Amino acid sequence: MADLHVRFSMKNISDVTMCGVKVSIFLLVCVCFFAGCDKQDPQREAVARAEEQVKVGAFQQAIRAYESVLDGSAKTAEIHYKIAVLYDEKLKEPLDAIHHYDRYLELAPTGGYVRQATMAKGDCEKRLQAKMTKEGFMSTGEAARLRNENEALRKTIADLRNPKPLPNAGKPDPNKPDEMPPGAKRYQVLKGDTLAKISFKFYSSKAYAGQIKDANFNQLGGSDALKVGMILIVPEMPGKKKTETTARTTTGTSHRKRGH
Repeated sequence: MADLHVRFSMKNISDVTMCGVKVSIFLLVCVCFFAGCDKQDPQREAVARAEEQVKVGAFQQAIRAYESVLDGSAKTAEIHYKIAVLYDEKLKEPLDAIHHYDRYLELAPTGGYVRQATMAKGDCEKRLQAKMTKEGFMSTGEAARLRNENEALRKTIADLRNPKPLPNAGKPDPNKPDEMPPGAKRYQVLKGDTLAKISFKFYSSKAYAGQIKDANFNQLGGSDALKVGMILIVPEMPGKKKTETTARTTTGTSHRKRGH
């Protein structure tokens, strides 16, 4: 009896174990199934959205929705065909259409649209060749724009290679004093001064060091080297004279109006 009881218990354990394994397999299949459904649902939604956009004439948006579904597999071959048709018949872009017709034929060589895709691709190639023969690889307007831009670029490069002489260009004459422009000031160079530092002192910016150098062309000999005690001409800040003149003119006009 004891031996029978043991065999019965082992059988029960075996049955329970097999039942657990079957349940685990069933749950795994369910998980995989629903995971696949979750992956398919966004694809179906994208395709449905694309088809709705085609109905209202939003072809570019439809193409973007279709393209979000493409994964390079044969399952999405028909999407390539739909995109090709939009480029071909709606947007009149034969080059893009040819690309998607080719992708369809590559992914689905025995698909249901092989004949249509082959004929449409051939028609697109003829139209593309005719367009290129007439306008080249780009439209006449685009070609004219590029020619103008290239001409401007060539002129800029030529100017950089052969720069025009600056107003003070030439050989400096140390015996000839530099001209003192209206509104300019004189400044005695201190120890540690540079043109950039002097520019910052007068203009609160180092960007005008070159203008101070040009104003003292003869004295500096065209260089940046400064000597302590040297008296430099510091030009008026660019734009300041114009601003002050405008302000005086505006003030005078206001006074005349009040006097009137």
